[in-house]
Amino acid sequence: MKTLLRNREAFLARGTSVPGPAKYRALLKECMAAAKTGTPSDDARDLLWDAILEEEHADRVVLSNPHFFGSQRDALDGQRLYPEAEERMRTLKALFPHDDLTLFMAIRSPVGFLPKLLEKAGTGRRNTVLSTTNPRDLRWSALISRIRASVPDVPIMLWCYEDTPLIWAQLLREFGNLEAESKVKGGMDMLATIMKREGMKRLRAYLHERPQLTEPYKRRVFAAFLDKFAIEEELEEELDIPDWSPEFIEEIEQAYDDDTAQLSQIPGVTLLTP
Repeated sequence: MKTLLRNREAFLARGTSVPGPAKYRALLKECMAAAKTGTPSDDARDLLWDAILEEEHADRVVLSNPHFFGSQRDALDGQRLYPEAEERMRTLKALFPHDDLTLFMAIRSPVGFLPKLLEKAGTGRRNTVLSTTNPRDLRWSALISRIRASVPDVPIMLWCYEDTPLIWAQLLREFGNLEAESKVKGGMDMLATIMKREGMKRLRAYLHERPQLTEPYKRRVFAAFLDKFAIEEELEEELDIPDWSPEFIEEIEQAYDDDTAQLSQIPGVTLLTP
């Protein structure tokens, strides 16, 4: 959100609004809860947009919420990722019946996803999840297929969390509906969190001397600099699950790679890759 808000003025000049989260997260939560008990009124949509946009006028609006499909506790039920996802997407469509919705979402390897999901969980919840969930069998493709079946007219754009530093600039352009080579602010913000300061300094100098580089080529340059200047501890997943052996983790990662390959085969789904 910080990077999106840095681009707010440039986005708005192209017709895309990036309202601050305080303007809509609680409001949408309340409206979606109310919509469960009845059909939204005819003027609900206009009232919502008035509250979210205030005096702005836009053709496109970027809304972000890490818990849109549920809290950490509600994100997993056995092998079922985000069991409330379909209902929430249908409710969102009911609130904005005349608007074109697109879902943007990152996926993540269960090796990193499960520990993050459980980092604030109590012992009972943690034990329940680890005893009822096999991370080798968690499938993002199953979640996306459920959503597509529920709201087939909503396109979905996905990317792997692990790839985010390399494609962050492209993601910003996709959010803002900008051309492929458009300038954006903060396109290397994510990269800077996993690369040593010396490496970032050299990378910026390298790019400054070569303004003609295309985005695909830049990503290859990013990868090359990461090989030499990565902050290793930032690239390593913090695992607090002692029963996971290196061999077991490798099996999870292989299943995740296979699952990711399935996603681009689902109609209406775009998978962004480096």
